[in-house]
Amino acid sequence: MTDQMAISTLTLEHRIPDDWAADPWAEVRPLIDGVDVLRGVHPEGVALSCRHWTGPAESWPLTVTKEPRKVMITEPTCTAGCCGALYVTMRREGDRVIWDAWENTSNITAVPADIRFNAAQYEAELARAAADRSWEEPVDTVARLLEQTLTGSGWFEQWGCVLTGVWPRREEPDAPEELTSPKGVDVEFHQVQAPGERARSYGYELFVTHDQSAEEQARQLAACILADDPRKTAELRER
Repeated sequence: MTDQMAISTLTLEHRIPDDWAADPWAEVRPLIDGVDVLRGVHPEGVALSCRHWTGPAESWPLTVTKEPRKVMITEPTCTAGCCGALYVTMRREGDRVIWDAWENTSNITAVPADIRFNAAQYEAELARAAADRSWEEPVDTVARLLEQTLTGSGWFEQWGCVLTGVWPRREEPDAPEELTSPKGVDVEFHQVQAPGERARSYGYELFVTHDQSAEEQARQLAACILADDPRKTAELRER
């Protein structure tokens, strides 16, 4: 088979993981020629979430350079050390991107065949996926915008705290209403403590409505958090 015949097309698809409690953000799933070939060799594996695609292009999980680098392309919802992960070495050679030297550390030893992409198509698809917001539900948009505002505010640092994370909160399917919370956004932060002191963790359980735009809701939620000492307005969650 000639090199030209072996060129594949990369498509990146945002998907909400089935076990979204492990990471409620959408995974950015690679498809090869429209096929999820990774599922067959690592069925429990989840690709890295869209949160890893928000920085500069060189920080994106699938960015390649001339120097080969080993990438964990899918991992289980527990940990790679627990149930194994799928790794691939990726590099750029001229106008080609090459994925090879696969390693599967799960209980399935099969791996995909070596894959080659046209570098221009590959890099264009990475840029498209990083900018894609079409998959978002209102709760995702609110969480993303709120995280951007809080991260850039420096607010938590003023109170000796560190923002741990912002996550969309989805309704749990088939769960009794009294055991689940409505859709919304969870914000967590912790107070910086001296060595030996007990760590303190705080959180906000925020709610998303259907009668306002996601942008307006994000602004209002941010304004509430930035109005006072967050250690007073958030729920204390002792560690």
